[in-house]
Amino acid sequence: MARFCVCAAPGAAHLTAMGVTPLAPGLGLVPGEPGHADGPFEAGGLRAVGEVTLHNRPELRAALAADGAPTAPDVPDGELLLRCWSRLGARGVALAEGMFALAVLDGDDVVLIRDHVGARTLFYARAAGTWAAATSLRALRRWPALGTRVNLSAVRSFLTFAYLPGDETLLEGVREVLPGRVLRLAADGSTTETVFWEPRERIDAAADSAPVLTLRTLLEEATARRLPEAEAVAVLLSGGVDSSLVTALAAKLHGHPVHTYSISFGDELPNELGYSGLVAAHCQTRHRVLTVSGTAVAARLAETAGLLDSPVGDPLTVPNLLLAEAVAGDGLSVVLNGEGGDPVFGGPKNLPMLVQEMHARAPWSEDRATAYLRSYRKCWTDLPDLLTADALTALETAPPPQRFVEPYLTGPDRMPHLLNQLLHCNLRTKGAHHILTKVERLTASQGLQGRAPLFDRRVIDHAFAVPPTLKLRGTAEKWVLKEAVRDLLPETVVDRPKSGMRVPVQQWLSGPLRELGTDLLLGREARERGLFRADTVRTWLRGEGTLLPRQGGKLWLVLTLELWLRAYDL
Repeated sequence: MARFCVCAAPGAAHLTAMGVTPLAPGLGLVPGEPGHADGPFEAGGLRAVGEVTLHNRPELRAALAADGAPTAPDVPDGELLLRCWSRLGARGVALAEGMFALAVLDGDDVVLIRDHVGARTLFYARAAGTWAAATSLRALRRWPALGTRVNLSAVRSFLTFAYLPGDETLLEGVREVLPGRVLRLAADGSTTETVFWEPRERIDAAADSAPVLTLRTLLEEATARRLPEAEAVAVLLSGGVDSSLVTALAAKLHGHPVHTYSISFGDELPNELGYSGLVAAHCQTRHRVLTVSGTAVAARLAETAGLLDSPVGDPLTVPNLLLAEAVAGDGLSVVLNGEGGDPVFGGPKNLPMLVQEMHARAPWSEDRATAYLRSYRKCWTDLPDLLTADALTALETAPPPQRFVEPYLTGPDRMPHLLNQLLHCNLRTKGAHHILTKVERLTASQGLQGRAPLFDRRVIDHAFAVPPTLKLRGTAEKWVLKEAVRDLLPETVVDRPKSGMRVPVQQWLSGPLRELGTDLLLGREARERGLFRADTVRTWLRGEGTLLPRQGGKLWLVLTLELWLRAYDL
């Protein structure tokens, strides 16, 4: 269990300085950091290392055989993907279905390949006339030649979105490879990006007269491909329709036991345990409910923040880690989830933007990208009061955060329909840089593989071929998805409106996290870093000002960021 790091020639000294264990010239493993790295691999005169899990090996082997390059049945996933790249180029990578980050040494160039949706992350930087890349941001942080520091633009982005929505990282000089891309880093310092897959709106009602049945077939195939061979599987079951349908499909398709896991924050708080229990009983799973206390969250929050390559302002990170520990403790190796239903098929988060569009000609209207940032309701509008004067001055010349969403909402290549624009934006920002990276890092920390059938490439392609009126049908969200699985689940689960996980953030912050939050956010390290105004933070900690009713969520972002910066010694 490790992550990987590569460095263009001459790279041995740089890898050693980063604490990397050499595998071959220019290739190495990052010890002590949980991941799925494997290699080195060789094919077509190329050498590579990667974190690669493929779900359609027979299809890829058939494509190589058709091109005159048959492969052995037991070739490792990383080598199989390298052979696809070496022989078929970007077309071969596009054929792959799975979770992968692959780094290839091609002469003096480094070629970086990241999967279609961003299930695994990959970072790169240039210093001392050479390139380095890694699935570990911490390894690049240790690179003496880079001498990195806090990226203020990324601080603003995180406080705006609650995650980092594009290629920037919190380490100045380090960037993230975008999903669905092949990035060639040339010895002369130039870069060339090739897009091998990007969702496209291709609506043709005549071509698919039965979109519900087609979707059902694709969902079954996506789930079946992600089931482990000859062993039980776990599913994280919230009680919502997305995780419920994955549970039902796993129970229907898997010939081994299905274990389901749900979270409770205590009987006195609203929860969805009635629905998750109903689904578990209906699907005859082996069900467990984990009760997560505020004390447990306080005890594990710093550790959890340090497991992530970028901070995630999601209060479910510690509960997600505890779920992963429970799954691993039960001896399972693969855990499925229902992530992807909202960004692919249209959940309630799109409604504020749809309402805003109805009033686009009102005197108070603003451009679509700015309205999208406002709809997040994080700290974006609070930045003038939250950040110090020095930080605000330094940001005056930085590109605005709207740039991350403009290509999907106002750019020349945006999709024709507004709902699909919003879904495309959500998929490429929150999907790739929040949902999937959080799942990957927290499950990998326990030696697990977290797999998301609803993020399957074919499922996504179909979603953007379905008319928007079948995704948002009247007031029914994700209509086509619900109809595709209606026969598998109790009617009350399919038809109930989405309520989401009720996380008692405010109770945690005013209870077990109160002292920790005060010590961290008003302590010496935070003051010396000079990002936040102490008077504003103090007001927020007291529950004063104009933050209500989202005070807890905003304070959680600041606390999460502070913990992450400390974990990375920034």
